[in-house]
Amino acid sequence: MFIGEYQHSVDPKKRLALPSKFRKELGTRVVVTRGLDKCLFVYPLKTWKELAEKLGTLPMGESSTRSFVRLMLAGAVDSDVDSQGRILLPEYLKEYAGLSKSVTVAGLFNRLEIWDETKWKTYRNKAEENSDEVAEQLGKLGIY
Repeated sequence: MFIGEYQHSVDPKKRLALPSKFRKELGTRVVVTRGLDKCLFVYPLKTWKELAEKLGTLPMGESSTRSFVRLMLAGAVDSDVDSQGRILLPEYLKEYAGLSKSVTVAGLFNRLEIWDETKWKTYRNKAEENSDEVAEQLGKLGIY
């Protein structure tokens, strides 16, 4: 399980060291793809395969479904995790997420998210302001 926030840097060769706490569970290969809210998603291979199979079965009749599947699958790249726990971020994914040198790697249960550090702080602050409303909605669903 992935949880927590970690500050890291993208080096000049577009490599990002993943938090050491997550490396064993991630394994030696991961999949990086466009995420929601202009971040990147990082999945262990097993989790990615399960998600990709679900995405592959979605009906193609709706344009929004097609767009989402394209966003996730066509934008994905498998990446080796090197001996120092680094992955290579392709330029198109760095551009999509607007990543600068300083990034936040956030653990979200079955995946990691990679955010530009400034964008993450803005997003997190907004989410914190709305936390009471979200808790009420989750309470209505019996989740919280």
